[in-house]
Amino acid sequence: MPAYLLLLLAILTRVMPHHDLLNFTAVGGALLFFGARRSWREMLAPLAALIATDYFLTVYSYHYAFAWKDYVTTWAWAVAVMVLGQILLKSQTTWLRVGAAVVLGPTSFFLISNYAVWVVSSHALPAANDMYAHNFSGLIACFAAGIPFYRNDLLSTAIVSGLAFGVPVLVRKARLQHKAGAVEAR
Repeated sequence: MPAYLLLLLAILTRVMPHHDLLNFTAVGGALLFFGARRSWREMLAPLAALIATDYFLTVYSYHYAFAWKDYVTTWAWAVAVMVLGQILLKSQTTWLRVGAAVVLGPTSFFLISNYAVWVVSSHALPAANDMYAHNFSGLIACFAAGIPFYRNDLLSTAIVSGLAFGVPVLVRKARLQHKAGAVEAR
């Protein structure tokens, strides 16, 4: 149940107006947590939710035509992050493993999405033909433009993952301390 609630939070943080927050959403942390806590079969639910959210945002918020091929890279990344959660965090969740997942998730998205923007910028976006030159300088400029988004994605993934994986540990420790205190009081 907590994994589905976190997924709902991720969707809400994507659809609520947050233009000045530059990619500060619960998506990365929610996908890691979902992958760590749910089965392989259940990974279709967050993927379907992200696809529906992308459709809604593209058509109704941004007023563009929806082309599924423009999102395949993002959806593949979402599945990969859930698999990362399965591999790194399902069997053993430590602060080091959570930290590694927190860095790998947003970093992979930064690298993949900015590279995709650079590749597509002069081919599929007629209005952005000169957005990024198709040379090394253009690639660097594209990655530099993505740094504020990366920073916020990394920060939001760290906060959400820290809370999602850390709060249950703190609750368990508090319960154990309470039980130990009750035993000592007898």
